Amino acid sequence: MQNNLRPKRNPKRRLHPGLLSDRCRELAQCVKYVGSPVHKRNPGDFGLTPPAAPRPGKSLCDDVSIYQRDEAQALLQEGVQAGLVSHDADDGFPRHVWMVHKDRVIEARCDNDAAGTYHGYPLEADDPMADVVNREWTRRQTE
Repeated sequence: MQNNLRPKRNPKRRLHPGLLSDRCRELAQCVKYVGSPVHKRNPGDFGLTPPAAPRPGKSLCDDVSIYQRDEAQALLQEGVQAGLVSHDADDGFPRHVWMVHKDRVIEARCDNDAAGTYHGYPLEADDPMADVVNREWTRRQTE
């Protein structure tokens, strides 16, 4: 029997092996953070409808103190600029973007391929993708 409170993990998630810096800059200018009420306990200034509707089993932005849309937008762009995007970023908006905030890996997922809008959430520490992103984030920050 599957535990409904445990987050589903997509084993197909993969980092892009090396997105060109020009493409990173181009994407970073176009991505937009819109949020999702299921990842919020505190609605902050996100303007969501409903403002907050945390769902059991969903990780919350509140757990990493993200309450402002501008901060979430900056983090999304930072992840893109660092090239921490999924392998499908060459031909459109990447399905996933990752960044590290307050020592936690945040995953942003594309909601609308045409508009480049994203919502995000912290990954659980035992998610294998968190280790992959942490290692790559640290490596890229020292380059």
